[in-house]
Amino acid sequence: MDPTQRGGSAGRQAEGERPRRVTTLRLRQMKQAGQKIVCLTAYDALMARIFDEVGVDVILVGDSLGNVVQGHETTIPVTLEEMIYHTKAVVRGVRRALVVTDMPFMSYQVSTEEAFRNAGWILKEGGAAAVKVEGGAHIVETVARMTAAGIPVMGHLGLTPQSIHQFGSYRARGTDPKEAEQIVRDAQLLEEAGAFAIVLEKIPAELARRVTESVAIPTIGIGAGVHCDGQILVYTDMLGLTVEFQPRFVRRYEHLYERIREAVARYADDVRMQRFPSEEESY
Repeated sequence: MDPTQRGGSAGRQAEGERPRRVTTLRLRQMKQAGQKIVCLTAYDALMARIFDEVGVDVILVGDSLGNVVQGHETTIPVTLEEMIYHTKAVVRGVRRALVVTDMPFMSYQVSTEEAFRNAGWILKEGGAAAVKVEGGAHIVETVARMTAAGIPVMGHLGLTPQSIHQFGSYRARGTDPKEAEQIVRDAQLLEEAGAFAIVLEKIPAELARRVTESVAIPTIGIGAGVHCDGQILVYTDMLGLTVEFQPRFVRRYEHLYERIREAVARYADDVRMQRFPSEEESY
């Protein structure tokens, strides 16, 4: 197998080598081959470049930037213009990964035609390869309109953060049998409408297995167990930059909040004690 088709360390490229782009077709092939899909969020060129270099398959410009970059309590205040701004930055750092951009709240809910225009703007102006929308049956017409015009769409079921005020909490979804059946049906409807993948957030692992087995398109889990075709995390959670947010589905691979604090404290102390800059660091 071509090493540029694999995630992890196998996805790294030799210096100067032109990487093979990850596409929506490639993701479907990965599902068929039983090959797990690696996804992370990113909001700037620097982090996107690092993730791309180590072989992350999908980089999501998530509206979670409202929380981790802008400091909001929810994703709802994020605007379309802000999503496009961050998408442009991420795209500049990527050579291989598929870049997907969240459509923010109220950019696709008003009407199918408005959603279609806004999705086109994200691709045309922002440079993303695809968009992501939250919801099931009620947005199927919108998804079909986009995909018919050549706009790749990723769905999002289960816990949908843009609906937080409707749900009233961030509890797991699909624990009720009726709601679980609706999630399975919604996944099938999204596939029929042309979606190329579906994020499953905070649903029981066995329900995620059912959904994954019921559709031919990849499922990407976040708090949805091991049976999904791929996994995604918000990178600031995974790297331990966010310390207040500690859901059970986040594994912290580093603790950068503490390490950065310590480094900045040492720098500040060196400046105050005139240990920086040294003679060697001066002109």
